[in-house]
Amino acid sequence: MTARHLISIHDLTAQEVAELFDLAARIKAQPEEFRRALAGQTLGMIFQKSSTRTRVSFEVGMFQLGGHALFLSSRDIQLGRGEIISDTAQVLSRYLDGIMARTFDHQDVVDLAAHGSIPIINGLTDDLHPCQGLTDYFTLQEVFGDLQGRKIAYIGDGNNMAHSLLFGAPKVGMDISVATAEGYEVNSFYLEQARRDAAAAGTRIHTTHDPAAAVAGASAVYTDVWASMGQEEEQAKRVKAFAGFTVDEALMAKAEKDAVFLHCLPAHRGEEVSAGVADGPQSRIFDEAENRLHVQKAVMVSLMGDA
Repeated sequence: MTARHLISIHDLTAQEVAELFDLAARIKAQPEEFRRALAGQTLGMIFQKSSTRTRVSFEVGMFQLGGHALFLSSRDIQLGRGEIISDTAQVLSRYLDGIMARTFDHQDVVDLAAHGSIPIINGLTDDLHPCQGLTDYFTLQEVFGDLQGRKIAYIGDGNNMAHSLLFGAPKVGMDISVATAEGYEVNSFYLEQARRDAAAAGTRIHTTHDPAAAVAGASAVYTDVWASMGQEEEQAKRVKAFAGFTVDEALMAKAEKDAVFLHCLPAHRGEEVSAGVADGPQSRIFDEAENRLHVQKAVMVSLMGDA
């Protein structure tokens, strides 16, 4: 990638996404060729939010690339509280070769990139989850090959995953339909950015409150938890609001016959997805989870290495 950071998929060109996927496929197929790609380098991993997949995949990925990952929890550093972000970014830039940050406020990651002098990778914010979104489309490319003209349907909360999928679809030539409950629509700022990307790419974006309409003709059906981290107190309210939004066998039957199911995990079986779908033959959720490792290794090599 010619980009210096990974903050949003919106910032990448379709060509950069294609090159990143080619690199991820090479790394996945022949990992031994990249054992020294980041030798001697250290990635600082800032976690304001806890994680399973993000921490393990980045930490293992750096190890497999010959580098070192340094875990920095909210107890280890005072990002934006005891020390202003610009100071944190400049200090860490003197010690590290790259930073992956998983934060609540999206502006924290933007500010790290603005004030630091090393690559910044957005490991998740309340607004965007680009590493997961790229992984999702990489997984679909593995399943279908060319994605041009296919459609992905997202069913659920208009959250960071919905935004990242909206940004990713035009980059790989897919149409996207997003079905959210009333009052839980995607952020209009990100939607308008994605619509401009789609217009330039010749793809289509559709938003609705009808899950059945969204999945019609879809090659992939995607969902996420209804209450994200930090929204636990809204769980009961959201369960009521998203009644009828469960991705079950009946809803999957309205998609294309070869459609696959994706979920960024963790999954709440019986809420946003039925156990029959999550663990059924159309599910690719564990391939998708594995691919976080390969795609993120490609991101780190692209930003921090010489590939």
